[in-house]
Amino acid sequence: MQTKEELIRQLRLLKEEAGSHSPSIFTIKEAIPELKVKVDACFLSNPYATDLFLEYFKRELLDTGGLRDLLEFYPSQNRVIAESLSSAIGIHPDNIFIGNGAIEIIQTVIQRYTKSKIVINIPTFSSYYEFINDDVEVVYNKLLKENNYELDIDAYIKLVKKERPDTVVLINPNNPNGGYMDSEKVHHLLRELRDVKNFILDESFIHFAYENEYYDLKTASNLVYKFPNLILVKSMSKDFGIAGIRAGYAVMNSRRVQELLLNGFLWNSNGLSEYFFRLYTRDEFLKEYEQVRVKYIKETQEFIKQLKQTPKIKVYPSMANFALIEILNGESSDDFVFNMLINHGIYLRTCSDKIGLNGEFVRLASRTKDENQYIIECFKKI
Repeated sequence: MQTKEELIRQLRLLKEEAGSHSPSIFTIKEAIPELKVKVDACFLSNPYATDLFLEYFKRELLDTGGLRDLLEFYPSQNRVIAESLSSAIGIHPDNIFIGNGAIEIIQTVIQRYTKSKIVINIPTFSSYYEFINDDVEVVYNKLLKENNYELDIDAYIKLVKKERPDTVVLINPNNPNGGYMDSEKVHHLLRELRDVKNFILDESFIHFAYENEYYDLKTASNLVYKFPNLILVKSMSKDFGIAGIRAGYAVMNSRRVQELLLNGFLWNSNGLSEYFFRLYTRDEFLKEYEQVRVKYIKETQEFIKQLKQTPKIKVYPSMANFALIEILNGESSDDFVFNMLINHGIYLRTCSDKIGLNGEFVRLASRTKDENQYIIECFKKI
């Protein structure tokens, strides 16, 4: 049995090897098999949606033997999957690009369309600045701690008009703080910045945000017809809990979609992701999903509310399925994460590698109601 110091040393090494991301649960279990992980509150997904997907998967593929076809035969081409998705999201298939996860789309659009200068808010998802070509100038718009790391829209517009970049990037809700701009503000930004060549809007967490008592989903995807510079990126991993099958899509100008399809993205999806996209178009599934989506939002907001009552931490406002937490007990964020994992089996996301944060921060994902209650109990013990 390894000592605690030896376990921390191994965890620190795994984190260094993972760079600006976190080592997966599989990586940790393989490297440190004696470490028992009870709750994965690092990676972001709706566990109730995962359960729903597995019900359909078992009934329609495992029990019937249909899984063999998904494994043996080629999936449909990108355009065909886009056509099937079209009705579910209300977008013409010519404006839909299917990605092997959102990360493929992010890398592609950043490297293909950003030629000279990009404005990126910090803190935010690191891939947006990691994938930038070496000859592109990066202008960081630092979100202020005293404003809970939320975007000052007027100051942002002023900065963009001064810098005149060819690309801007916004994540809504933002990662890692969960800050949310309502649909009216997004529309205002698009109007003010319609001269920017590429307006990348990442809505990977939009299914967790809401603007009314009915938790109605708000998306800017239909604005692509009004603003041809809009490139809307959507991961399906977080809201549907299916990160392992790599499914994402983008909504953009049809000319751009055609360019990408002619440059290496003909068969970039796998059979499981195609099955999911086709499942996503079915009324029965969407009706059941809507129930678990709203259930998860309610539980997540209650979880965040309870976390705010815990001493020695500050919980920042969030409209996503996670909370940004500042550690105020004197521990570093890395040590806090390692101790929570070793002592309680709870895996958190250290934010020590996030540029733009001032202090010691961790990101905590919402899980099931029982798992969230266990997390709160362990936080209070600390």
